[in-house]
Amino acid sequence: MAGQQRLICASSALTDAGQGIRFELQYLGQTTPAFAIRYRGGVYAYLNRCAHIPVELDWQEGAFFDLSGLYLLCSTHGAMYSPETGQCMGGRCAGKGLVALAVQEYDGHVYLIEETNHV
Repeated sequence: MAGQQRLICASSALTDAGQGIRFELQYLGQTTPAFAIRYRGGVYAYLNRCAHIPVELDWQEGAFFDLSGLYLLCSTHGAMYSPETGQCMGGRCAGKGLVALAVQEYDGHVYLIEETNHV
């Protein structure tokens, strides 16, 4: 089902394996933190919630990648996630992944596609 688009940021705000952009959305009736990142040229967005324990991943605002720039890292327990899929790659996430959000990039901007089931 098609959803409404909401501006997250300018495309230039996201550098490959660099700082992410935090934002909030309505998810299951609650205001929930989320983030967008760029990895290998693509833009991806997830709820900012570790699959192990629902704490925010970034240890400093927007710092989601590990030092290698290959994985998203939970700063609290060290769970590692694939930037492209949100899939658990190691640590205490025990095979559970991040909740992915639909995003589109065009005309120099990144947009969240707000699905009706998120509202």
